[in-house]
Amino acid sequence: MGRYVIRRLLQAIPLLFIISVLLFVLMRSASDPVATLGGRSNPRPEERARLTRVLGLDKPLYLQYVFWLIGNDWAKFDADGDGVAETPGQLKGVLRGDFGRSLARRGEAVTKIIWERMPYTLLLLGVAEVVIILFSLLIGVFSALRQYSLMDHIITALAFIGYSMPIFFIAIVSIYVFGVKFQQWGLPSLPTGGTHDLQVGPTVGQTALHLILPVASIAIISIAGYSRFVRATMLEVMSEDYVRTAKAKGLRRLRIIFVHALKNASLPLVTIIGMDIPMLLGGALVTEQIFGWPGTGKMFLFHTIRGDTAVVMGVLMLISVAVIIFQILTDITYAWLDPRIRYE
Repeated sequence: MGRYVIRRLLQAIPLLFIISVLLFVLMRSASDPVATLGGRSNPRPEERARLTRVLGLDKPLYLQYVFWLIGNDWAKFDADGDGVAETPGQLKGVLRGDFGRSLARRGEAVTKIIWERMPYTLLLLGVAEVVIILFSLLIGVFSALRQYSLMDHIITALAFIGYSMPIFFIAIVSIYVFGVKFQQWGLPSLPTGGTHDLQVGPTVGQTALHLILPVASIAIISIAGYSRFVRATMLEVMSEDYVRTAKAKGLRRLRIIFVHALKNASLPLVTIIGMDIPMLLGGALVTEQIFGWPGTGKMFLFHTIRGDTAVVMGVLMLISVAVIIFQILTDITYAWLDPRIRYE
């Protein structure tokens, strides 16, 4: 298994190189980072020319990519409010852990900007994934064991409704019902924005309370889809010979379901989760924007609108690395769940 992991990591190097080239070209082609000085007033022609020269945007595209990758001698930004510094500074390059500096944040390091927001995204999506996996397994197994019953039909109908609704609709409806109407009806309402009440402070209880609506908005669609996969695979597994053999041996029903059947039925779900988690590292963009959650999704949208290539590239490359890592973890999990799978 160790050699397999090392081989996959080595194979990922050229893949990441190709991804970074494509993303860099697309970002440079689709945006103009000096158009509004990172979101501020439109610069004068002479100021625009100076900033273009300072940032190296007057150089050929391939040189811009090389300097982004290995480092350059272009000027840094200062913090005096104008977004431009006259003093030169060295940027180490992505290969040495320096993703550059943000135009929209007055020259702040990209790594600092990302890691400021990443804990909030990890908290939101970590809780959401736990809820998604737990309820998907429970609902899927329950529905499979009661195939074509009244409850199975109800769960199926609710799953199709939940899966067909866009996340912004779920988020807005949840705010209206649980945040606005509950308050009007005199019922305990849920907070609809931020991470805590400013009058109370960032306590554990406040954070948990503010997580309820965004987590529910993210989880509903995924639970609706995942639970159908679990139901389908459970129905297939429950008809296998080894399950019938376990029943004939007199093993307890719960042991048959959760030890023998569910372990194999989880394989398709592992694949889906392995692909979804790294994608979510970019942040639940819509959810974070609606609920004012200060994660990487909201940050990504802010810097994308302003053509802040350094930050956008940093987030996208982080997602690319996460995809590769989670695919390797998915393969390892496959081998653990199914001993017949070998990678050596």
